[in-house]
Parts: sequence; C-alpha cells; structure tokens
Amino acid sequence: MHRYKTNYVGVYERISKERRHNGKHDICYDITFVSDRKKIWEKVGWASEGYTAKLAYQIRSTRLYMIRHGEELPKEKKKAPFFRDIAAKYLEWAKDNRARRGQDDHCHYKNYLAPRFDAKRLDNIGPLELEKLKSDLLKKGLAPGTVKHCLVVFRQIINKAIQWNLFTGNNPIKGVKLPIVQNQRERFLTYEDADLLLVELDKTSKQLHDMALLSLHCGLRANEIFCLKGQDLDFNNDLINIADSKNKESRKAFMTESVKKMLASRIPGSPDGVREIAKEEFVQNRLDDYEGDIEEDIKKILLMDKRREKGQLEKKNLEHKHKVRLDVLYLNKVGDRLIFDERKRGGLGSLDNLQ
Repeated sequence: MHRYKTNYVGVYERISKERRHNGKHDICYDITFVSDRKKIWEKVGWASEGYTAKLAYQIRSTRLYMIRHGEELPKEKKKAPFFRDIAAKYLEWAKDNRARRGQDDHCHYKNYLAPRFDAKRLDNIGPLELEKLKSDLLKKGLAPGTVKHCLVVFRQIINKAIQWNLFTGNNPIKGVKLPIVQNQRERFLTYEDADLLLVELDKTSKQLHDMALLSLHCGLRANEIFCLKGQDLDFNNDLINIADSKNKESRKAFMTESVKKMLASRIPGSPDGVREIAKEEFVQNRLDDYEGDIEEDIKKILLMDKRREKGQLEKKNLEHKHKVRLDVLYLNKVGDRLIFDERKRGGLGSLDNLQ
C-alpha cells in the first residue's frame, strides 16, 4: 500500500483495499523519525482499532522526546523460532550426547513431531496441540510408551531451546499429562532353565550362545557386546571394561569362569596375546545380520512353560508387538530364582551358580 502524507508532520496513512471500517476503506497510520542517523518507520495502527492521525502524531512526539533524552525506544518483540529450526539444532546435539547417537529421538521427531509442528513457531504450540497429538497417536494404535517418548522428545527440544537462549517462553509440555506405561513383563527362570537356555542356543548358533552368555552372566547390552575389544579385558582381575555404555559412562563387569573361558577362546593369536575380539564375530555380524530367524530362535528358548517338567521347552505361537532382541536377556536375582525382565535391563554382576 502506498503511503500518503497527512496534515500532521511525520504521520502517513495507507488505505486498505480489503479492510473496511464504517462503510469506508480502513486506514493504517505510520510515523517516521530519525534515530542514530537512520530513518525509522513505525506502524501505529488502524482506524478500525481506534487510531487517528492526531494520535499517531502524539506517539511520534513521544518517540522524539525519548530520543532527545537518551531513552531506549520500544523494540519490536522478537519472533519465536520455528520448531523445525530448533529441532535441527537439537538432533545435531543429540548425535554426540544421546544414546545411539540420537537415532531414537530422530525417528520419533521425523515420524510424529515434524509433520505437525515443523511449520509452527514455538510460541504457537500450546498444551492443547500436544494433548491432541497424544490423543491422535493413541487412536492410531501406538503403544503408550511410544507416545510418551514422542512427548519426551518434544519436551527435550523445547528445554534445550530455552537453555540455549533461543526461546524465552515456557515449555507447553508442563500442562500435558504423559501416558502411563505399564509394559513390565517378567518371566522366571531357575538356574536349570538358564543352563538349558544356553545349551539350546549353542545348538542354534555359537555366536548367539556367546552373546547370550555375556548378557546372562555379566549383564552386558547388545551394543556393549558388539563394541568389546581385547584392550577391555582384564583376565588377571576377571574384569570387563565397558567403555561405551548406554549412559555414556564407563563401567566394569565381572567375568565368570564360563565367560572368561569363552572370551579367551575368541582372542586371535598375537604376540601380546590380547589384541581385539574377533570383529567378524561380535561387530560385523550384528543382530540385524544374523543368519537365521533370531526372533524365533530366542523365542523358542525363552518361552518356557513352568507347568511342564524342568528341562522341557514348549514352543508357543505368541504375538509380540516388538521384535525379540538379544538385549532383553537380562536377569535379576530374587532369592534362589532368576527374574527375566524385558523392561528393566539390569543384569547380574556374577552368576557362578549358573555353571
């Protein structure tokens, strides 16, 4: 819209072709003045909002007074960043600071958060939008744990934006109740059952047997097993150093005699005796590349019917929402029994009685 001079110095008007007021074209009033040798244009407001050329002139006079007496002029409120821009910074940060290089967070952002929030500024996302996201995802049949993770990723993105001084508002997730997750599933294994598990795995795959042995006896996660190197093994003190753990902090695991014997057999011949655990066994052949049906192989062993005699296995055709993975093979000791817990990945430091 073209600006036209009014009868007041420094006050201009723009006539809208779309907006109407009192049966006429609406008028927008602008003022102009010089500050720090720069010509400043400032929108005052519309006639439909109660502004007049005279009121605009009074506002201009106030601005000139503030400039003359060294006062700071009111600044236009800085716009909040777009969600997509903050998410990109967060995911880049997550590569070096989150487990699995932030792959889980990236997946939940890409599939569930980006389509809904990428085009919105952070101050335009409120608790109501997040409640609708939660409701829609649950209606689609997503597990409560997945929905909760999506909301947690959103919360972390906004918290980082605030921490990095990229956003000054509040996190809208504070007004949203996260879904309650009840996915704990326990299976009880006796020591004899655990022995039988290893025997059956050994029949299926030596590689799978050795990985399960490390999980059962030492509580190692799958990725921790894949990353083991000879330098991490202390045979003198029966210790395994886990440098790349889930929480990015190193920790120690104790070797049982069975684990010690198995690891010693995997050390390739070298002058110093300990170089690196054979990568072709523990690194390159990840579970995704396992030859055979790993889900069926593990399921066949884990689904034990306690109603039958010890040592007998029953194959059950159960529906699993998630693929059975090696890193759920963790046991907790309760009295003289072992608890197989798919949710809490704990593990025993030592389990000599399993031998």
